[in-house]
Amino acid sequence: MDALLLLKACFLLVPAFLLGCLLFSRRRWRTRLPAALILGGVLAFGVAGLMPGIMDYLVSFSIMAIIYSILSLGLNAQWGYNGHLNFGVAGFFAVGAFTMALFVTSPPSGLMAAYAQQWFGLNAPYLLGVVAAGIMAGVVAWLIAQPILHLRADFLAIATLGIAEIIRLIFQNERWLANGPQPMSGIPQPLSCVFDSAGCSWLPEALHAALSAMQPRDYSYLYLVIVTLALALVYVVLEAMVRSPWGRALRAVRDEEDSAAMSGKHVKSLRVQSFVLGAVVIGVAGALYAPYMVTIDYSHFKPLFATFLVWVMLMLGGSGNNKGAILGAFVIWAVWSGTGFVTDYLQVALQGIAPDVASRMSFLRWAFVGLLLALIVLYRPQGILPEKKRVSRFLDQEPED
Repeated sequence: MDALLLLKACFLLVPAFLLGCLLFSRRRWRTRLPAALILGGVLAFGVAGLMPGIMDYLVSFSIMAIIYSILSLGLNAQWGYNGHLNFGVAGFFAVGAFTMALFVTSPPSGLMAAYAQQWFGLNAPYLLGVVAAGIMAGVVAWLIAQPILHLRADFLAIATLGIAEIIRLIFQNERWLANGPQPMSGIPQPLSCVFDSAGCSWLPEALHAALSAMQPRDYSYLYLVIVTLALALVYVVLEAMVRSPWGRALRAVRDEEDSAAMSGKHVKSLRVQSFVLGAVVIGVAGALYAPYMVTIDYSHFKPLFATFLVWVMLMLGGSGNNKGAILGAFVIWAVWSGTGFVTDYLQVALQGIAPDVASRMSFLRWAFVGLLLALIVLYRPQGILPEKKRVSRFLDQEPED
């Protein structure tokens, strides 16, 4: 194995190790960490040694699947633990992405000022942009929650879908805010200097020399590590919150609102809190998405792509289960990516035979995902990893998650 493949495998080791920690989460730390490290090493170096040709695609696939995993976790905090039928995921996703772009970019100057407009540009650090994106998405969610959270079921779904479309249209038409219908480009990527020939000024010379085999085009390996660590942090925080008394109160409100109110729980406050929490997580996903794409515009946040897919992911994985939310995101993104290859092949094959049919092949992906959703609802409504009911540890012979 040459030096380049070895370095790539080392970057893959981080997400593979965290995957092992998730898989072996039921074991004690003394056995979990060694088992996760062994599994991570086998996966990372196995892929580098046996399938080096697909490593770049696997990394780009994993980055998008992880971003969708965070979106799914955010929706799970709203629907899975409190019963909010939120069809406005795309709106909070857009708020997070554009806030990130506005914070980390510089305002256009010179000739570019005639073509690109934005409200402000702070040229702020990446972490500040992530925090600002989460806070802004949370503030928007809090403002939205005040007039609409008294709605239930399909009425709430229609209201949130309409609000998400309003947010998208604002970003589409208000050019002073985020360049309107024209894309916001040049969004800086964190730590991109690591693979530049000059290197980062703070990077030790020995480490820069060790990474010299990797080129700027290999930056996605570093970004995979960044988004994986972000996913791990979001997962740990959400798990701690939903396992706390506050999380049990959320589920009580979801399952029996009147009983929770009679038990002294502030139902409206809990509903607003869970809605805002989910929006913050979705905003963080948007903050991770914008630098990876480098260029974003309103078309990235259409409901079908940024809401419908996320709902299918959560329903397949299992609402009320954070592990299920992550699993569903990876499975559905694999299905979506795989059907893309199939439709591209069919479009080329049918171009000379039936051009009208070939031009409609892209809709076959949505038909397949819709069929998959129908099958989930009919045969596995609880998802692959259903929610586990938590009971008192003092009851004998009763399982506890």
